[in-house]
Amino acid sequence: MAQLNVKVGGLDLKNPVLTASGTFGYGLEFADFIDLNRLGGFIVKGTTLHPREGNDYPRMAETPSGMLNCVGLQNKGVDYFCEHIYPQLKDIDSNVLVNVSGSSPEDYAECAARIDALDHIPGIELNISCPNVKDGGMAFGVTCEGAASVVRAVRQRYHKTLIVKLSPNVTDIASIAKAVEAEGADSVSLINTLMGMSIDIERRKSRLSIGTGGLSGPCVKPVALRMVWQVARAVNIPVVGLGGIMNAADAIEFLMAGATAIEIGTANFIDPTTTIRVIDGMNEWLDSHGVKDVHEIIGCLK
Repeated sequence: MAQLNVKVGGLDLKNPVLTASGTFGYGLEFADFIDLNRLGGFIVKGTTLHPREGNDYPRMAETPSGMLNCVGLQNKGVDYFCEHIYPQLKDIDSNVLVNVSGSSPEDYAECAARIDALDHIPGIELNISCPNVKDGGMAFGVTCEGAASVVRAVRQRYHKTLIVKLSPNVTDIASIAKAVEAEGADSVSLINTLMGMSIDIERRKSRLSIGTGGLSGPCVKPVALRMVWQVARAVNIPVVGLGGIMNAADAIEFLMAGATAIEIGTANFIDPTTTIRVIDGMNEWLDSHGVKDVHEIIGCLK
């Protein structure tokens, strides 16, 4: 058995496999399918300062080799999480992380501060792909200034591991990664979904209630892999790679491109045991190739 443990910020992961927010609920929903304690960590669904209803239905659509969604961060708010969900998660022997979203830097910071008080939540992932309501709806994560403003506000009030999830809907993702690193991010995760749409030609309408949505699944993997490779060469903090990972071979590609850890997202909808299959498959590959420690392949791309 190869050594699979890695470190992301202050997080000690028993293996590099995490789950992507929005695809794993609160983790509890998957407890009947897998042993949550085997995961390097899992990231619970997007959490905001106040409850959100999300977008109208339909808000999911299948596409070739992927899916679109415009769920809209439906959740019951951070206080509900702290009071009702956290007590069910705190004794799991894995890194339980919370994905934090907001509509202003102040919202993000207040939400993060309330999670900071929870002893058994060692880190958060900031979703900076949210629209800035004060700036005409433009996502924070598409400019260096917007991304930096959120991280700066959160870093002042959050003292544990801070992972920033980057949007791929930009021209230069490496510059944005460097901007959040400069403001105190402990790690970056990428990619979030690509913007896309699908049209029902019989109804002459979009298949999603708000017209467009986030594209995920195997179809985005080549883009995600390229962006992870670019960012890993540009920053000095750990990179967490995600986007279309379906099996151990996919995960290993991301590690070779420079990711220290990976997240599995859309694949969880297809097979709820994907995470465990990836952990076991990674172990088998490393053993069969004489690799004693996963660090030997991280960033090894020639």
